[in-house]
Amino acid sequence: MRKRREAPRRARAPRHGRHGRVGRSPVIRPPLPPLDTRIDRFDFAVGNVSEFLRSTWPELREVSFQIADMPPDSDPEQGIPRWSVHPAEGRIVLYRLPLQRLGHLHREDEFHRRMVIEGAVFRAAAEYLGRDPWDLGPERFRFF
Repeated sequence: MRKRREAPRRARAPRHGRHGRVGRSPVIRPPLPPLDTRIDRFDFAVGNVSEFLRSTWPELREVSFQIADMPPDSDPEQGIPRWSVHPAEGRIVLYRLPLQRLGHLHREDEFHRRMVIEGAVFRAAAEYLGRDPWDLGPERFRFF
């Protein structure tokens, strides 16, 4: 009886992916960066400034800073409001879309967009308190 000669087994080529199939991706994907939207950045900016104002001014500690997309109704003669102040109810409402889209930026970048939002929160809080916006953070703007 003659012995059959078996062909030596070849190792798989390194070009194969999972289960020896070509063109397959790894089982797990690379980590993705967290989603960061304009709405999230707007909420974050309003939250930071409102917390600063609440910690600085005791009159604002119980005030509710709220965010709405658009004002419920506006008079075309007076323009579109960026915020509304309701002292009897203890709340300030900031309108996101007018602030984001109607702000006149001299430079289109994230820093200047955030400055527009923070300035609006300061002006709305100043209107609520009946003060000048520059009075709300005097130490923040003193550079000498």
